[in-house]
Amino acid sequence: MAAVKYEIKETLGILSESSKGWSKELNLISWNDRDPKYDLRDWAPEHAKMGKGVTLSVEELKKLRELLNEIDL
Repeated sequence: MAAVKYEIKETLGILSESSKGWSKELNLISWNDRDPKYDLRDWAPEHAKMGKGVTLSVEELKKLRELLNEIDL
Protein backbone atom coordinates (compact mmCIF):
# COMPACT_ATOMS: atom_id res chain seq x y z
CA MET A 1 0.00 0.00 0.00
CA ALA A 2 1.34 3.45 -0.92
CA ALA A 3 2.10 5.84 1.91
CA VAL A 4 -0.32 8.70 2.44
CA LYS A 5 1.35 12.10 2.32
CA TYR A 6 -0.13 14.83 4.49
CA GLU A 7 0.77 18.28 5.73
CA ILE A 8 -1.03 19.94 8.62
CA LYS A 9 -1.47 23.51 7.40
CA GLU A 10 -3.22 24.78 10.53
CA THR A 11 -4.33 23.35 13.85
CA LEU A 12 -7.75 24.82 14.56
CA GLY A 13 -8.33 23.24 17.94
CA ILE A 14 -8.10 20.26 20.24
CA LEU A 15 -11.43 18.81 21.35
CA SER A 16 -10.13 16.32 23.91
CA GLU A 17 -7.09 14.39 25.09
CA SER A 18 -6.94 10.78 26.24
CA SER A 19 -5.00 9.39 29.17
CA LYS A 20 -2.58 7.83 26.65
CA GLY A 21 -1.72 11.23 25.17
CA TRP A 22 -3.77 11.00 21.99
CA SER A 23 -5.77 14.11 21.09
CA LYS A 24 -8.89 14.61 18.99
CA GLU A 25 -8.08 17.58 16.75
CA LEU A 26 -9.68 19.74 14.09
CA ASN A 27 -7.00 20.63 11.55
CA LEU A 28 -6.69 22.01 8.04
CA ILE A 29 -4.72 19.32 6.18
CA SER A 30 -3.40 18.89 2.65
CA TRP A 31 -3.61 15.22 1.68
CA ASN A 32 -1.30 14.01 -1.12
CA ASP A 33 -0.45 17.61 -2.18
CA ARG A 34 -4.11 18.47 -2.82
CA ASP A 35 -6.00 21.53 -1.64
CA PRO A 36 -6.36 21.54 2.17
CA LYS A 37 -9.55 20.23 3.76
CA TYR A 38 -10.89 20.31 7.30
CA ASP A 39 -10.08 17.13 9.16
CA LEU A 40 -11.29 15.73 12.49
CA ARG A 41 -9.40 12.73 13.90
CA ASP A 42 -7.35 11.33 16.77
CA TRP A 43 -3.60 11.93 16.76
CA ALA A 44 -0.82 10.34 18.79
CA PRO A 45 1.65 12.67 20.51
CA GLU A 46 3.83 14.60 18.04
CA HIS A 47 1.44 13.47 15.26
CA ALA A 48 3.45 10.22 15.02
CA LYS A 49 0.29 8.17 14.27
CA MET A 50 -3.30 8.93 13.37
CA GLY A 51 -6.63 7.28 13.90
CA LYS A 52 -9.56 7.10 11.52
CA GLY A 53 -11.20 10.42 10.90
CA VAL A 54 -13.49 12.57 8.82
CA THR A 55 -12.33 14.99 6.13
CA LEU A 56 -14.69 17.80 5.12
CA SER A 57 -14.79 20.42 2.38
CA VAL A 58 -15.67 24.01 3.28
CA GLU A 59 -19.26 23.42 2.16
CA GLU A 60 -19.56 20.27 4.28
CA LEU A 61 -18.10 22.04 7.31
CA LYS A 62 -20.60 24.89 6.92
CA LYS A 63 -23.47 22.39 6.70
CA LEU A 64 -22.17 20.58 9.80
CA ARG A 65 -22.09 23.90 11.66
CA GLU A 66 -25.70 24.55 10.66
CA LEU A 67 -26.75 21.10 11.87
CA LEU A 68 -24.90 21.50 15.17
CA ASN A 69 -26.48 24.92 15.74
CA GLU A 70 -29.92 23.29 15.45
CA ILE A 71 -29.21 20.77 18.22
CA ASP A 72 -30.62 21.73 21.61
CA LEU A 73 -27.90 20.74 24.08
